[in-house]
Amino acid sequence: MAWYDEAIFYHIYPLGLTGAPKENSYGEPEHRLNTLLPWIDHIKNIGCNAIYIGPLFESVGHGYETTDYKKLDSRLGDNEDLKNFVAECHKKDVKVIFDGVFNHTGRDFFAFKDIKEKREGSQYKDWYCNVNFWGNNEYNDGFSYDNWGGYNLLVKLNQRNPAVKDYICDVIRFWVSEFDVDGIRLDAADVLDFDFMKALRHVANEVKPDFWLMGEVIHGDYSRWVNEGTLHSVTNYQLHKALYSGNNDHNFFEIAHTVKRLYEMGSNNPNGFKLYNFVDNHDVERIYTKLNNKAHFAPVHILLYTLPGIPSLYYGSEFGIEGRKEKFSDDSLRPALNLDDYKNALTDNSFTALIAALGRTRQQSKALSYGDYRELKLMNRQYAFSRSFEGESVVVTVNNDDSDFTMTVPAGNAAEYIGALSGQKVRVENGNICVNVKANSGEIWLPVTDRTADRLSDVTPVELHVEDAVKNKNTAAPAVEKTPATQPHDKTDSEKTPGKTATPANNTSAPTTTPVVKTTTTDATRTTATPSTPAAKPSEHSEEFERGKIAGLQEAILAIMEKNGPVTDQMRKDVTDNVYHDSLINWIKSFR
Repeated sequence: MAWYDEAIFYHIYPLGLTGAPKENSYGEPEHRLNTLLPWIDHIKNIGCNAIYIGPLFESVGHGYETTDYKKLDSRLGDNEDLKNFVAECHKKDVKVIFDGVFNHTGRDFFAFKDIKEKREGSQYKDWYCNVNFWGNNEYNDGFSYDNWGGYNLLVKLNQRNPAVKDYICDVIRFWVSEFDVDGIRLDAADVLDFDFMKALRHVANEVKPDFWLMGEVIHGDYSRWVNEGTLHSVTNYQLHKALYSGNNDHNFFEIAHTVKRLYEMGSNNPNGFKLYNFVDNHDVERIYTKLNNKAHFAPVHILLYTLPGIPSLYYGSEFGIEGRKEKFSDDSLRPALNLDDYKNALTDNSFTALIAALGRTRQQSKALSYGDYRELKLMNRQYAFSRSFEGESVVVTVNNDDSDFTMTVPAGNAAEYIGALSGQKVRVENGNICVNVKANSGEIWLPVTDRTADRLSDVTPVELHVEDAVKNKNTAAPAVEKTPATQPHDKTDSEKTPGKTATPANNTSAPTTTPVVKTTTTDATRTTATPSTPAAKPSEHSEEFERGKIAGLQEAILAIMEKNGPVTDQMRKDVTDNVYHDSLINWIKSFR
């Protein structure tokens, strides 16, 4: 048993949460990371005991185009700030893992800058994949190279080069010795070289007991990555999709079948194949935005905290905020939040109270971390399963229908069960419990035994009906100032591909009573809605207008490239295939 086996993660995108500028001037450190210190107590109060934070290290924009792996981003502070943040977490028994962006670097990374300066004479010319000094690119470097996702801002490292492998391994050792980090989330792990990951696992085993490696993987057989030789865990995008669509479609079969498939993928062993479960993160829309019926917030999160795997909560989602993915920006998914605006959330916000109760319950029951999985009942709108470990059998019941449902399901050896969220007690009769599952809700039934009686005696009932909070919700999400951003990153699965037209994440219906759930925006980010009126020409938010802007930028880039030399078909295709406004702006700036 390792610490991560019982972890409940809180995921922080620090550049967003702290309100850092979108572009790094590489100036004097701005100590924004210190503003996150009060969040540690909040994270503990809602039941989380681990933090995944990143990207953290010096970069020019969104953080995934690394400039220096050994220096905290100047917009967040200096290395002393990061050391202090991890130390404060450890004082409160909170583990910390960093984002490890080892598939690619930024163009300001020392090795790439050396290639730009010395070309064929650079000792680092083999640090990157397919550097071709007969080619060119939109930056007019006079050479081309492989990148990540089609963005030349993200230069792909040659992970088969022993020097690169040694350098990254030394970075991990540095992070442990300098910051005492407890693990790493490997960015873009689904395109990392497997021998490279084996080397990272070797270092992980060396630097610290129970040092955890978790990889970002979207599709495929997760067991290729999760095994004794490579990674401990990967992001569970398959369950992520099933959790929201299974509720939206009133189709618990999708969720149950996904769980069964993943469970079999791990050889039906809950302790040897623990995936990183989530319902939203910095790359996908907020779960509150995704849900057609906002009351499904309760069953979705009950499942997140009780199904096999390691649950993770994305910052702010415990307050029920929205975040809608936009065509040219992920800013609305990564807002700046002021913790003071949510200081009463545990008592006044039904979403936060539910999350805290789920965290507390997860920590009370070993079966939810280590137990096997057994499906007990499955219908379109009702679902029950058990998690059993060392004689303790926990029963989970969920209902996404608008009406209550009475359910009879098998129970364990205890004579009595108690609802961890409601405090309701039920007797076991003929090996079953008969329970009423509230509409759009659920319950975690814990066995009352001599061993568990003490820890279950203080169950505080939690109001699971979030309908009132939904109806009275004042605002949907902090509005995000529309400032130019760097090129997109992590657009890998269907949700991450461009093409969706952004729609305002605002609740247009005014509250009729005092809001139960309060989300507050700062003056710097507040926007005011104005009535829409017919216009004679395309509005600045219409698809026609956006297409015109993109076409104009593409023409400008091609014109500049033609002045600098011959433009190949591939170069022309690279420009015309790019439909990202901010990316095209950066291309134009690069020629100056």
